[in-house]
Amino acid sequence: MTPHPLTVALRPLRPGDEAAAVRWAADPVFCRAIDWTPGLSARVVRRHWQGIIAARDPHFYRWGVTVDSETVAGELIGYADLGRIGLDGAELGIAIGDRAWWGRGVAFRACQDLLTLAWEAGLPRVTALVHAPNARSHALMRRLGMRDDGQAAPEPYAGEVVAVTRYVILNPALIGE
Repeated sequence: MTPHPLTVALRPLRPGDEAAAVRWAADPVFCRAIDWTPGLSARVVRRHWQGIIAARDPHFYRWGVTVDSETVAGELIGYADLGRIGLDGAELGIAIGDRAWWGRGVAFRACQDLLTLAWEAGLPRVTALVHAPNARSHALMRRLGMRDDGQAAPEPYAGEVVAVTRYVILNPALIGE
């Protein structure tokens, strides 16, 4: 018997998705990893996410990351962002809220889809900022083909101020123009 393939997809956020964010926010390990404030009330998280879901900001878009596998169908397990969208490109963000899916290639597949959306929109480049201690995110950026583009301003992360690396990838359709 062959194993059921893992399918990762991006979809627009919709009302009700804030329930998943409330679950993720209850996990202090996830909160530290993604630099969310741990211990926020479900009401605060729900209200924040309802605002994101309802927003129509042309400079920021968040998609839900879903998986289909042998055990789940279309489960929302994280999110992927294109932020600071402008003529010169956008900034990528990714968070897998359900730790059971960490290290299984989900973020890589979701980011590949996100880059495809960015290229289809004609964005010339995508950047990402990664905190120095976040080894998984550094590895993800390199696996996506992003290159180290220098240091950004240090930021607070997991209770301390840390170095931040900027990564960049250029739209392959625009290279050589």
